[in-house]
Amino acid sequence: MFLLVTGHQDSGGAGDGGTGNDGDDAGGAGIRTGRRTRVLKITGFSLAGLLVLGAGAAGWAYWQLNDNIRGVDINSALGDDRPAGPVTTEDPAATAPPPPDGSLNILVLGSDSRSGEENQALGGGESGGARSDTAMVVHLDAGRTAATVVSIPRDTLVDRPSCPLPDGGSTRPVSGAMFNSAYEVGGPVCAVKTVESFTDVRMDHYIEIDFSGFARLVDALGGVTVTTEADIDDDRSHLTLEAGTHHLDGTDALALARTRYDVGDGSDLGRIELQQHLVKALLEQIARQDLLTSPARLYEVADALTGSLTTDTGLDSLGELTRFGRSVRGLTPAGVTTVTMPVLPAPWDPNRLVADEPDAEELWASLR
Repeated sequence: MFLLVTGHQDSGGAGDGGTGNDGDDAGGAGIRTGRRTRVLKITGFSLAGLLVLGAGAAGWAYWQLNDNIRGVDINSALGDDRPAGPVTTEDPAATAPPPPDGSLNILVLGSDSRSGEENQALGGGESGGARSDTAMVVHLDAGRTAATVVSIPRDTLVDRPSCPLPDGGSTRPVSGAMFNSAYEVGGPVCAVKTVESFTDVRMDHYIEIDFSGFARLVDALGGVTVTTEADIDDDRSHLTLEAGTHHLDGTDALALARTRYDVGDGSDLGRIELQQHLVKALLEQIARQDLLTSPARLYEVADALTGSLTTDTGLDSLGELTRFGRSVRGLTPAGVTTVTMPVLPAPWDPNRLVADEPDAEELWASLR
């Protein structure tokens, strides 16, 4: 508004000072030239103002998204007592770091945290404590054009190691503990250490998203289309679906990911199968959208994703996440393979699972 008012006043002033009622052509040309100059100045100042406002808005959006992400320094907490990472051959004479295209292993957890009203409404239960409701090891091949997603059943019994705690103490080691208890007693650090302990595979990164974040992400993407092979009527996840194809919003997609007791034999393996279908469907939904053509939509998706995200410190900024995203731009849904860690019912408890060896070890060896 200030620029427009200033321009209007300049035009009036020039008219008073340069009146030439005698019809002099040179005077008229001078007036027109002066007016064009003033119009160009006004336009230039206005565009500059818009650029400043746009840069400010972009800066605010970047700050907001960056501030959304919570980071956990897993590397410092675990130290050197970890499996070896992949061997890289970097050129010591290079002036810039190599492109991020080496193989990576990422522990991805879906947390059933009840903290916050939104999570409590979606998950129910007590507000204190949380477990890793969903656990997947995502292995990205060198070149980042293919990935293997390995689901770890939360009912799997493992030897949970001693884990460092933020207050300087540590948890006690437990033999035959349920896998998802590691997150409950020691958070992300213990979840990573437990996975590394029984797989002997180093987790290069850690990503966690909670109930509300997953539901918001699905809604921001416009929902997700899935096909179920059997009717679902699960009063615990509050999901009722007839067999067939459905377009689900965030709340129903989350309910599908949590459905267990009305699928197959009611074990965690039936739920994992649903989750794997859901992951593929989400990847296909993302691939169909060109978010870069709609900044508002892109921000909505980014805000939903980062708003409930916890990562290791290697991914806890928008810049780092963006670089990681660019490194997997060649990955398509067709290049993603989903498998489940080979397990068997525990001989002493049919409601619990144990690793099926040597198949489980062969799987983990393929990811090292």
